[in-house]
Amino acid sequence: KVLIDVPRSDLAEELAQSQTKVQVLQDTLQQVLDRREEERQSRQLLELYLEALKNEDSILSKATESETVPRAEMDVVDTGTSRTGPSAQTALSDQILAALKEKPAPELCLDSQDLELVLKEDTEALASALRWDKQKAEALQQACDQELSKRLQQVQALHSLRSTSKGKKTLP
Repeated sequence: KVLIDVPRSDLAEELAQSQTKVQVLQDTLQQVLDRREEERQSRQLLELYLEALKNEDSILSKATESETVPRAEMDVVDTGTSRTGPSAQTALSDQILAALKEKPAPELCLDSQDLELVLKEDTEALASALRWDKQKAEALQQACDQELSKRLQQVQALHSLRSTSKGKKTLP
């Protein structure tokens, strides 16, 4: 980078070369730097792609698991009958509530379906279930909303990459 930034005449004088040779040298160095930057960006994009694949696989496996839930349990939830115990004031499971209470950034620990449940929950009911004030519960819901949006963007990027790569495979 330093050799590229040095004035051509000074570098030519120091290397005892013509300014055209120094210009070729500086252009070559700039191309190397550009290529390294492209490689770095490609690696980052590939890492994002792989992370999105992992997230999609976990979402698909959780969706498959939820489809295997016995019908009787689904009826209880669908009809809105209360669960046993006093914690029936929220639709959130004890596991989700425990994660929300114990984790410093619970939105990063929950899967997308759980994040949606937290967002759909009434703020006052959530605050009551967690024994928090309403502002803290609202902040939690905002963090969950931001994390869910981020995940959606990753999935959209994944679909875009897939459609682009599928299009390239069909070309002769």
